[in-house]
Amino acid sequence: MSDKAVIYEKLIQIDEALQRIKRRFSGINSPDDFLDSDRGLDMLDAIGMMLIAIGENLKKVDSNTQGALLQRYGSIDWKGAKGVRDILSHHYFDLDAAEIFDICQKDIPALASVIKVMIEEYKDGTTP
Repeated sequence: MSDKAVIYEKLIQIDEALQRIKRRFSGINSPDDFLDSDRGLDMLDAIGMMLIAIGENLKKVDSNTQGALLQRYGSIDWKGAKGVRDILSHHYFDLDAAEIFDICQKDIPALASVIKVMIEEYKDGTTP
């Protein structure tokens, strides 16, 4: 598989994970909704796992493009998006429901929009 095909596949996986987060977050209206029931805790765990997967794939995309792709989209805090993966992976039992709520509410929509643009760039295979 070429580097472009690998990058495209990683972007598709990120998009799918973002859609899962959106679906899982749809019934959450406050950070407390994550904590007040088993269902809420399950959603928190599931969203946390998707954030880990997204961060991991962002690191791979960044590495495979030598930093060039993410750099073109300055509206996203890429360091933060990749860093969430590290925090969640190494401090999972310290998961902060308020922080996850803020990420889902404020950061995920913008990230999803940018990832869709990237996918379109790689879809036709003309991206350098």
